[in-house]
Amino acid sequence: MSVDRSTEYLAGLVHELRKLPQETEWVEFKHNNANPQELGEYLSALANSAALLGKVNAYLVWGVDNQTHDIIGTTFKPAGVKCGNEELESWLLRLLEPKINFRFHELTIENRPVVLLEIGAAFRHPVRFSGLEYIRVSSYKKKLKDYPEKERTLWRVFDQVPFERGVAAEHVSGEEVLKLLDYPAYFDLLELPLPDGRAAILDALVKDELIRSSQAGNWNITNLGALLFAKKLEEFPGLRRKAIRVVHYRGRGRVETLREQTNNKGYASGFESLIAFIMALVPSNEVIEQSLRRTVPMFPELAVRELVANALIHQDLFVTGAGPMVEIFDDRMEITNPGEPLVDTQRFLDTPPKSRNESLASLMRRFRICEERGSGIDKVVAQVEAYQLPAPAFEVPEGFTRAVLFAHRPLNEMDKADRIRACYLHACLKWVMRDRLTNASLRARFGVEERNKAAVSRYIREAVEDGKIKPFDEEAPKKMMKYVPFWA
Repeated sequence: MSVDRSTEYLAGLVHELRKLPQETEWVEFKHNNANPQELGEYLSALANSAALLGKVNAYLVWGVDNQTHDIIGTTFKPAGVKCGNEELESWLLRLLEPKINFRFHELTIENRPVVLLEIGAAFRHPVRFSGLEYIRVSSYKKKLKDYPEKERTLWRVFDQVPFERGVAAEHVSGEEVLKLLDYPAYFDLLELPLPDGRAAILDALVKDELIRSSQAGNWNITNLGALLFAKKLEEFPGLRRKAIRVVHYRGRGRVETLREQTNNKGYASGFESLIAFIMALVPSNEVIEQSLRRTVPMFPELAVRELVANALIHQDLFVTGAGPMVEIFDDRMEITNPGEPLVDTQRFLDTPPKSRNESLASLMRRFRICEERGSGIDKVVAQVEAYQLPAPAFEVPEGFTRAVLFAHRPLNEMDKADRIRACYLHACLKWVMRDRLTNASLRARFGVEERNKAAVSRYIREAVEDGKIKPFDEEAPKKMMKYVPFWA
């Protein structure tokens, strides 16, 4: 989708569409016909055809004669149409799968009312309406299943186009590019001097595929460029829901919200301010060291940084209507992103990460925002152990991935599941360090004195019986026993 445009721009767009010699597979003209069912089918057909033809958007225009392309006006007013008790736009969105971006624009051109429907191209899957997929064949709307060659070609298109290469804003001038993107942050993060002149700046952004040349000397801002460096993500309609939300609650539940904020900056340009905002909300504990009182945050900042970066990088960007979220409670922090992980949560610590968004991940690594060689989960576990916190949890609620950091709890208040999870992740951390879990290493992890090593032996036994760890050498003497993760 394009950025928010002025009425003059939208009127100019209608005039450009009118110059087409005839209706195309990505443009349809109407007078007054706005049957909701037929409109939903057109949304499917035009979105799929736009993807097939490599277009960013498709368009449906009311108030233009489909033969002469003259402005004739329309009585259609989308804001006033109801389907049962539901507004038209909401009804259409509910029956579309997957959800796509579309926007109605009501205009006055040549003193006549005109409605422009801007439809984002399909992505990842053909768009269905009421369970059926449609396509345009010349200027006719047809069921996609009746054209298997087009269906095969469409799937090939989806396989070849990652989300980052999609277009967030099309046909913008060089001046607009520099207004929409925080380009100084790009050069700061790469520790490069700001080039002299607009042309040199734009050329640098092109090389990292943050923008691409468009027609008539203009530019397309890619999803990658907008996600990383947007001054305001809300200015890119298709990316508004990708902004990360931070919610601070009172107590341990979601009943009372103390503060909520959406970080509207690009992921790269706004990362440091995002982390600073999160850490300012994190409760603090006072500790006494050598007679000096010191305030420390409840959660280690390095662990928070790694998990937030992971949520941004590994999210499923094709999921619509949901974005990354950080929730802060009195006793924990939950960091959630759309999309189930590509790696088993039990292997987060030792397995090199697989990212759906390789271009995004690569640039975030170049900016030193995330771990270069891997997911950084080993750093998270190491920091949690250094703070002697309960082990983090990694969960997969349907369609999402969630990491949970827990506030400090004394060992005697941790339940069996907490202890087993801590033993398992400690064994994993030792494994990636080419070391082994022992009674002594686990005592150090829990801050337990040697005289209580029998209790730690019991914790190890619980983890063995649960199948999370196993003896490295079952023939070793009991006092020399070492343990490894169950998969080692």
